[in-house]
Amino acid sequence: MKKSSIIGVLILCFTFWGKAQVRNEIRVPDPEGYRTLKCDFHIHTVFSDGLVWPTVRVDEAYREGLDAIALTEHLEYRPHRQDIIASHNRSYEIAEKTARNNQVILIRGSEITRPMAPGHFNAIFLSDCDALELPMIGTSDIHQPIQTDIDFARGQHRTMTFVFVRERSAEGIREALLHRRTAVYMDEKVIAEEQWLKELFEKSIDIEDIKRNEKSIVITLKNNSDLTFHLKKTRHNPGLVYFREYTIQPQCRHRIEIRLENNIQGGDINFEITNLYAAPNKGLTYSYKV
Repeated sequence: MKKSSIIGVLILCFTFWGKAQVRNEIRVPDPEGYRTLKCDFHIHTVFSDGLVWPTVRVDEAYREGLDAIALTEHLEYRPHRQDIIASHNRSYEIAEKTARNNQVILIRGSEITRPMAPGHFNAIFLSDCDALELPMIGTSDIHQPIQTDIDFARGQHRTMTFVFVRERSAEGIREALLHRRTAVYMDEKVIAEEQWLKELFEKSIDIEDIKRNEKSIVITLKNNSDLTFHLKKTRHNPGLVYFREYTIQPQCRHRIEIRLENNIQGGDINFEITNLYAAPNKGLTYSYKV
């Protein structure tokens, strides 16, 4: 009886461990010639003012489908210093093996913490920060265990950066950052230069079917990504009649029905994709010829 109980406990433990390691992939297309990595470059542990051990940050990143993280402990602010006395590199060193085993790219970083102004700055891949055209970066700045800030059951996700790399490595990420090949992913918004937004949209959406007759055109779309797209009709030929707004949900099909009037046989349907930002308060403009 005792032996059976021990075996039962062991099976239960292994079951819990297996569930903890399930990876939730974030499906985002790759721009032509590049690979999209999901990254968070601003994370804290108990080695500055965070509340978790460094290996926990790696496990969280793995489960959430991230490819790379940077542990960016405060240089000047270490409220746990009475309990944890160590080098500024220690959190990276502790997390390194777990990151390697989980194929999470770990980047060494720090947060420079000064009174306002100049305030707080994150620094990764440091050499020279003068006169740089900086890439767009979105981060979580997580301090607590991630599940206390993010409601995964409701489909929420941490703020992160899509990095478009030539190779899946720390050096590949560094090269992409220096050449500003990034996009910020926050809630349902993606913020990036126009070329990356257009590629993300076009590589997410497949035109599965187009049905046409003298009075109408029906387009069936499939969104193969985990991104949501909000489309709003813009100025267009009045002979093409279609709805004002559309929401294309992740991993779903959607139909756009266009009524043809005034003997129109086709033309451009024009949209603003309102949650893809290439400029402040301005969505990506997009046209499709039917």
